Amino acid sequence: MAGVPTLILFLCTVKDVLPSNSRWKPTWPSYKVPVILPQSTLNLDKPQFDAETKLEVVSSCGLECHKRSPLPTYEEVKDYLSYETLYANGSLVETEVGIYIISRGGDGSQSRSRTKRQIYGYDSRFSIFGKDFLLNYPFSTSVKLSTGCTGTLVAEKHVLTAAHCIHDGKSYVKGAQKLRVGFLRAKVKDGSKGANITSSTMPEKMKFQWIRVKRTHVPKGWIKGNANDIGMDYDYALLELKKPHKRKFMKIGVSPPARQLPGGRIHFSGYDNDRPGNLVYRFCDVKDETFDLLYQQCDAQPGASGSGVYVRMWKRQHQKWERKIIGIFSGHQWVDMNGSPQDFNVAVRITPLKYAQICYWIKGNYLDCRDG
Repeated sequence: MAGVPTLILFLCTVKDVLPSNSRWKPTWPSYKVPVILPQSTLNLDKPQFDAETKLEVVSSCGLECHKRSPLPTYEEVKDYLSYETLYANGSLVETEVGIYIISRGGDGSQSRSRTKRQIYGYDSRFSIFGKDFLLNYPFSTSVKLSTGCTGTLVAEKHVLTAAHCIHDGKSYVKGAQKLRVGFLRAKVKDGSKGANITSSTMPEKMKFQWIRVKRTHVPKGWIKGNANDIGMDYDYALLELKKPHKRKFMKIGVSPPARQLPGGRIHFSGYDNDRPGNLVYRFCDVKDETFDLLYQQCDAQPGASGSGVYVRMWKRQHQKWERKIIGIFSGHQWVDMNGSPQDFNVAVRITPLKYAQICYWIKGNYLDCRDG
């Protein structure tokens, strides 16, 4: 096991893909996933929790801007993938990481203001009604954060969301220390009121039940002063709940190239703030991509940020169809398309490096994170 230069690292993790030979069904590719391990920790001062929550992110660094950016050095990548861990008691720890490659044979511009909604032409979103849908997979994996965003269940006690939902790039947002995750459940009958069930105006008497967050991981690449313009590439965070949620969750996976996605489409569900109390589902085509981002025009509103972007493909090893989270809905960017500026919604792709990091946060060991 040894550290490798960034260029070699990127080539190994991106190009070592085993494409599907099946012509009749889209198949999950196989990747050589790198290993990301903690190397040192540092206790930081307790955060002030004084930032205002922003339910959407706007960036003027679009597609060509990202493509022109030079590859980061190995040391820069290590810095971006190092992370902060915020605990429920307010303590904050910074963890520096190392990046390794293990062979399969081993173990191993000026911003434009946007005050209007993110809707493109005809609104193609679908509100999901009825507990038979809301409480069943895959819609049941979508949860609501107390800061107003959406998250997705990715393990027994873990929720994947966008970093900007809890950290504005400079400071943790108000409410991040007492962060809660809301689960839609059927209303308790006979007038019973659970201690942590709040009222709402949902169809079929659906309500949120809340679970406190134990700790939160945010990559340093998101924090301003580290990644700066490429901060959007690292707009993801993982929440660990204080107790298991007891629901079926959706696994994470390495994002395949857009051309390998079924129909070239992605799917996600979120709690858009223009439809309070409703879970809103949508799907759309991916228009373009960079190594870290997917550009699409799925209709979305603030509140949907942090939604898990997923696809359904054939898992050859298990001989079954499987949905996986391949990205996190972040916000929107202005992109120059043939000299004409266009507005795109953006999802952060789960690359092999990000997969290794998030999987380690979930599992606590790299041996369970070799299959992306």
